[in-house]
Amino acid sequence: FKEYWTEYFQIMKRRGVTQEQAQRALISNPTVIGAIMVQRGEADAMICGTVGDYHEHFSVVKNVFGYRDGVHTAGAMNALLLPSGNTFIADTYVNDEPDAEELAEITLMAAETVRRFGIEPRVALLSHSNFGSSDCPSSSKMRQALELVRERAPELMIDGEMHGDAALVEAIRNDRMPDSPLKGSANILVMPNMEAARISYNLLRVSSSEGVTVGPVLMGVAKPVHVLTPIASVRRIVNMVALAVVEAQTQPL
Repeated sequence: FKEYWTEYFQIMKRRGVTQEQAQRALISNPTVIGAIMVQRGEADAMICGTVGDYHEHFSVVKNVFGYRDGVHTAGAMNALLLPSGNTFIADTYVNDEPDAEELAEITLMAAETVRRFGIEPRVALLSHSNFGSSDCPSSSKMRQALELVRERAPELMIDGEMHGDAALVEAIRNDRMPDSPLKGSANILVMPNMEAARISYNLLRVSSSEGVTVGPVLMGVAKPVHVLTPIASVRRIVNMVALAVVEAQTQPL
């Protein structure tokens, strides 16, 4: 116990946490216990969040582990895997109003994660604006994010900003943008903010009677850790455990 709370205190002592508070956290917060176990190498991965608020759990994860090298933000992605196709939506839980730089990082992490599923990413940056039809701040940041992603990953199949129907139906998209590099139906939908992402995912989830839901998949954190939500089913928890195990096995030593 002393080793755990002492290590947690060393991490948190310049973030307003006293020794007494560190001790209480180790007694009362299983997420803190699990995070310290992973940090010490006594566990390889962690799943948390089935009780309580997402951001309280995420705060522990962020403080203990920080971000991966070269990454300046985290993001969360939910997926609906259907026989007719797979849809991944970001950022569903972490960033309320991501800026263009954050959206670019989230997009690149989402594409990397989808490749881990053995799926070739096809990305659409969504907006109420359709290929420049509006110059409001929300649509402008999606265009800026597109430029950043194309600079960093020119091989990625991506386009935007666009309407949701244009993202999913190639004929609609080609009518407006015949030379779009995005082919077929987009399988990664990057939303301008968390509100749009969460609404879209929940509408898809409840309107689809079949299929497998996955997530939230936490991206950008330095360790294989995922924060779930209280509505997570046993099946979803098992799926996320499997994903965390694969991530732990493929992490560089």
